[in-house]
Order: sequence, then structure tokens, then C-alpha cells
Amino acid sequence: MGKKVRGKLAYFGKTATDPKGQAALQRWLAEKDDLLAGRTPRVKTEGLTVRDLVNRFLSTKKLMANAGEITLRTFRDYYSACERVIKAFGKERLVLDLAVGDFQQLRAGLDKTMCHSSRMVEIQRTRTLFKYAFDEGLIDRPVRYGTAFKAPSKRVMAKDRAKRGNRMLERDEIHAMLGKATVPMKAMILLGVNAGFGNSDCATLPLKALDLKAGWVDHPRPKTGTQRRCPLWPETVEALKAAIASRPAPKAPENAGLVFITNSGAPWVRLVKSGWTDAVTGNTRLLLKTLKIKRLGVNFYSLRRTTETIGGDCKDQVAVDAIMGHSRGDMASVYRQRIEDARLLAVVDHIHTWLFGENETK
Repeated sequence: MGKKVRGKLAYFGKTATDPKGQAALQRWLAEKDDLLAGRTPRVKTEGLTVRDLVNRFLSTKKLMANAGEITLRTFRDYYSACERVIKAFGKERLVLDLAVGDFQQLRAGLDKTMCHSSRMVEIQRTRTLFKYAFDEGLIDRPVRYGTAFKAPSKRVMAKDRAKRGNRMLERDEIHAMLGKATVPMKAMILLGVNAGFGNSDCATLPLKALDLKAGWVDHPRPKTGTQRRCPLWPETVEALKAAIASRPAPKAPENAGLVFITNSGAPWVRLVKSGWTDAVTGNTRLLLKTLKIKRLGVNFYSLRRTTETIGGDCKDQVAVDAIMGHSRGDMASVYRQRIEDARLLAVVDHIHTWLFGENETK
């Protein structure tokens, strides 16, 4: 009994000895994931499989996320990396059966879909997954990756940045986005350039973090937990008021305190059965496509690049870092306990003037 897969005939057994085709069917079901992905099916033997490793690893990371030791954003990134590993190697592949050539093949796939900086981070997450297997005693020797499965060099990274060019959103592009955006997206875009908010920053923003009367937001970065406080422009305050007034009712009680809720009653960035879904990314992609803004690497996160770039012209990097939620890890950052509001206001007023013209934030 055979079946044509990816242009080749795969053979699953003799029909004479299996008249009803049950054994052949079982073999097809066992091997189809590998065959459809273009992999050679592996003989199933005892040992730690890729599926077992991924399940154990993600369970550990989920406990860490629940305890606040890592952020949900970090867990989401590990989840995505594990999905790529399963797609590349197959669920039933033995971890100790993986060889240098397998990781070279995985690297080749990353080369086709990721820039150098994204690839560097993805390789590190993958290595963390397999290091976990050895550290936890799930395998008796480390996995061999080979010399090719490592982060790109600094020289390659520099050339990649130069090739990609400007990845911030310019003044006219932001105005075009604001003119076409939906009510909640307009508020998120303004938070992106006013306060350096990213996708998860917007998706996790609680109502209690806003003081719309005074025009301030206090919201630690979900990605790092770094404390952050930022003055809000009048335009941002009005957009937030409109978004809150038109906010759909949340389906789950735990989301009742969020500023932004999708039309389906869920957070804009969330974990679903099929993986993570990010409505901020999806809506931004559609908006940029509508406006024909097609520059490489430009997305919602590009608004943070705008905040960093234009805010830096104030020559007060400490205040810019405080707004962005950046932590440099030097001793000055450790000892610094606060930054005067006047310095934060100076940064956002400078960005506001660049974007809208003269109109100081109150």
C-alpha cells in the first residue's frame, strides 16, 4: 500500500498481509507529520522525545511566569521557539538522535524568515531548550549543535542593520496612521510614540495605571518588569478616553481592569490553543498595508524606535531610558531612585513638538 507525498511514493506495507489496510493506516498516521514536512520518518524507540522535552520545558517556564520570575512575553517567545523546533524535527524525534545536520537545517529555515537580530535571539532560545534537557538530567549528554548554529557575528549584525535602514516611523507616516486608525488603535499608536509603548505594554495596560486628569501613566514594562512613568499628551489623553468609552465588555472577569479589549472580549495579546495571538501586530500590519508603508522591518514596535530616536535629541538619555523602561544595569542605574518629572516632561514635549508643533504637555 502506498501514498504519494510531496511528489514521491511512500510505501506502508503489503495489502496481501493487511487486507483491511489497518496496519498501513497506522504507519501512515505515525509517519505523516515527518513525510508532509519533508523529513525522513524515524524509527520509534525509547527515550526523551522532542514533544516530551517541549512539554516539560514549557511547564517549567509557565510556573516561572506564574511566579513572576519571567514575563508572559518571555513565555510567549519560548512557546513560539518550541513550535518551530517541533515543526523542524517532528514530535516523536528522540532528542539524542538529533545531529549537527538537523540544526543546520533548522538554521537554514531561520535564515529564510528572520533578520540577523531575530535569528540571534531565536538560536539562543533553542539552545536554552536543549540545555534544559541536560541540566534537568533528562538526557545523559549535551546536544551537539555544530559550529553553524550560533549567533551571527557583530560584523554581520552591523551589515544587517545598515541593509535594513531606517526602521522608525516618521512624522508623516504617524499622522497617516492616526487618520486611518480605529478608536483603540489610535490610542495605542499615540501611546507608542508618546510613551514608547510596545504591543504587550498596550495589551496589559490596566485602567488603574492611568491618571487621565493629571495626564500621567505608571505602568512597568511587562517584558522586563522595569518601573516606568510618563507624562501623556492631551491628544493621548483624549484618545484613551475615547477608547475606554467604546471598550467592549470583557468575557473573562480577570480582564475587566484592562484599558484595551478586542471586539471578541479578549486581551489584544493573549495565549490561545494554537499559540499566541497578537491583535496589535495584525491591526498594524493591515493599517500599514492600507497606507502603502512597506519599508522593511516597520511595525508597531517602530513607534518605540521613534520615541527613542526623537527623544534622544533632548540629550537627556537618563530621562529617555526612564520613559522607555530601559535598564542599563550599570551602577548609576542601580543607585538612581527617581527622576524629576520636569525631565520626563522635557522629553515628551520635545517629541510632541516634532510630531504636532508647539503645544506643551500639561
